[in-house]
Amino acid sequence: MGFQKNKYIYLFKISLIVSSFLINFFPFSEVSALNSLDGHNFVSDAVKNVGPAVVRIDTERLVERQQFDPTLLDPLLRDLLGEPGIAPDRERGQGSGVIIDRNGLVLTNAHVVERVDNVSVTLADGTNCDGQVLGTDSITDLALVKIEDQINSSYAPLGDSEELEVGDWAIALGTPYGLEKTVTLGIVSSLHRDINSLGFSDKRLDLIQTDAAINPGNSGGPLINSNGQVIGINTLVRSGPGAGLGFAIPINLAKNVSDQLLENGEVIHPYLGVQLISLNPKIAKQHNEDPNAIFQLPERSGALIQSVVPNSPAEKAGLRRGDLVIAAENILIEEPKTLLEEVEKAQIGKIFLLNVLRDNKEIKVNIKPEALPGLT
Repeated sequence: MGFQKNKYIYLFKISLIVSSFLINFFPFSEVSALNSLDGHNFVSDAVKNVGPAVVRIDTERLVERQQFDPTLLDPLLRDLLGEPGIAPDRERGQGSGVIIDRNGLVLTNAHVVERVDNVSVTLADGTNCDGQVLGTDSITDLALVKIEDQINSSYAPLGDSEELEVGDWAIALGTPYGLEKTVTLGIVSSLHRDINSLGFSDKRLDLIQTDAAINPGNSGGPLINSNGQVIGINTLVRSGPGAGLGFAIPINLAKNVSDQLLENGEVIHPYLGVQLISLNPKIAKQHNEDPNAIFQLPERSGALIQSVVPNSPAEKAGLRRGDLVIAAENILIEEPKTLLEEVEKAQIGKIFLLNVLRDNKEIKVNIKPEALPGLT
């Protein structure tokens, strides 16, 4: 009996300590702000602010069936495979989007709507509208869709992704697995996550990482903050090892891309035409100590050119395999990511200055970036 009494006294003391910590660590005004007078919290308030602008996007495209030589097709298989030359199959897809202005412009992912024949947009109130793809940009995985019907729907307020900090609240909205009006809550787990580190070498993105649940169908939907502002566009979820991590495109980048898509129908990305790997003193020293090394590397950090694309701006400027880029436009380059960020800011056809180490000598290279092929 005495043991039970002592246990309850111990637990009571612990609860007092925890309560005291919470009161001191979280001011009363902040705790009360989480729950409003009507009993609801900041999440429901934020969702009310953006939810009416979240849409479901259904797509359809025609896919040609494999053609068979009618003389070789067993009659018993005709019922299964169909007659040669019949109508193509219809492939359907689904994603999410968010209305960003009063004219019915919808921001979504490029992979949701690229190479499709028909787009249908379902508003939060259930109204179904036709959609027109104004433009897609596969490099940033962003797309702009115009709702062709006259609508009376609100649009979402856009925030500032540069103001985000790790630990901020993050709320994901969308239609995962076809389940409309789904809301999940988490935090901003990391910022400026390089998409190349996730295995996407054909993209140029620094992503917002969140533990808010993002699933297939969430793609293109908004990630919002506790104030009910869009801070990102949900784009992918990590499967396999590391599952449970979601990623979103920062809204500042999305605004810039959507402006270009609205004006030009495309986004022009400068490129140099080099394949880069990261170099640091430790890696360089290990390479140089190898008796089979063809050439010696400078023992310092930079973006090492592994290969040069034929007939590219880099080849025209005289860049070679083994060159180490250490600065671009007087910005120190210690890894390929920094160089790619500077290239993205460059102007097509205007001189872009590189500082390069070649044979342990520093040289300056004037290169003129061109538009990334296949996007114009």
